[in-house]
Amino acid sequence: MEILNSFLNLVPVTFAQSLVYALLVMGIMLPIRLVGFPDLTCEGSFPLGGCVCAALLLMGWHPVTATLAAVAAGLLAGAATALVNLKFGLSPLLAGIVVFTGLYSINLRILGQSNVALFDTSSLFHLIHPDLTQSVTLQIAFFAALTLLVLLALRWYLSTESGAALRVIGVNAELAPSLGISVWTYTIAGLALANGLTSLGGALIVQLQGYVDVGMGLGVLINGLASLVIGEAIIGRSSVTRQLLAPVVGSVIYYQLVSLGLASGLKPGDLKLATAVFVLITLGLPAFRARGGGRETIRV
Repeated sequence: MEILNSFLNLVPVTFAQSLVYALLVMGIMLPIRLVGFPDLTCEGSFPLGGCVCAALLLMGWHPVTATLAAVAAGLLAGAATALVNLKFGLSPLLAGIVVFTGLYSINLRILGQSNVALFDTSSLFHLIHPDLTQSVTLQIAFFAALTLLVLLALRWYLSTESGAALRVIGVNAELAPSLGISVWTYTIAGLALANGLTSLGGALIVQLQGYVDVGMGLGVLINGLASLVIGEAIIGRSSVTRQLLAPVVGSVIYYQLVSLGLASGLKPGDLKLATAVFVLITLGLPAFRARGGGRETIRV
């Protein structure tokens, strides 16, 4: 009974946070599923959004402008990963590693120190409603509306000619040029869009918590993959709409599972190990099922 009560007390808070992290999971899903590019840049672009936003807020910038600047920084980070891959011929994974490794130093340079408190600065949430940072109900309402708006915008874009071209890149990049589709243009655009969303999530988390740390991106990729795996297992990805909904559903369920683990006595430091094991089992299960059919490559 004590575990159940502890879990129920955590549900509203983690539900609100999961809606913010859904932006991150969308940013992980877009390159992998729609562009066919396993991008790791989120480990750097997530804290980049937080550091840029925090640094500008401390300088007295308007919260809206600071948040938009954070998104712009994420767009540039995603574009940089795409250019490293396309220009220098590095594999997508290695290109992402190079960029997010470099971003750690950039984030530290932007912030000036490893962590900063933002309790005395204005934030986007103070502008929307004075009690938003203190009211979980208002947070849920705001983040739900924001997530819905992002989903509708992405669904509209993917239904356009440009969005269809982006999806062609992920399905068959070799065929794209014969259809008049520039692989360079849409790879850069897809990764920029994904990391812009990721940076937006970082900027919102920092303003919500009133605290930023250059190491806040550590482990976000594995958390996002776990959320994506859960969402796709429940929603599926047989259509564009389902593929877009999967990160949101998966994020909500994953963070409720985290709450359940914490309520059950699992130490916070063990959560990443548990998540890694979960992702390993989930992605490796098809290979065990196909043991008789030779090797199988699992693509995430």
